[in-house]
Amino acid sequence: MTGWLYEGKPFDPELIGNHYGFVYSIRDRETGKRYIGKKCFRNTKTLPPLKGQKRKRRKITESDWREYFGSNDRLKALVEKYGRERFEREILRLCRTASEASYFEAKLQFEFDVLLSDDFHNDQIMVRINRSHLTHLK
Repeated sequence: MTGWLYEGKPFDPELIGNHYGFVYSIRDRETGKRYIGKKCFRNTKTLPPLKGQKRKRRKITESDWREYFGSNDRLKALVEKYGRERFEREILRLCRTASEASYFEAKLQFEFDVLLSDDFHNDQIMVRINRSHLTHLK
């Protein structure tokens, strides 16, 4: 199975609702090595205004989350080499906003010491979050 797991079961897309995205783990079943990242469910594309209008238009489309195997080049090369079946993809947390996803991605990366452990593929932790964007979590 190469689909996403959530709370130990196959992820039901009905749970997406108005969630922005999720924090995930991808684990190599052979080596146990993992990658922790975040992914959004939707993309927003800005389109030029229609003739006679001034306002730009936005088109919201589904992202590639269903087929996504991380942004890490080494991990993607391993998936390409060994096949998707070798990897388990798990949604660790559903997030309502981009800031929430960034916060919990970084929080888990630090908790697991992903940069200090050979058990992870992560090469960097990048985060910039404003406290005001997380008030809904208090």
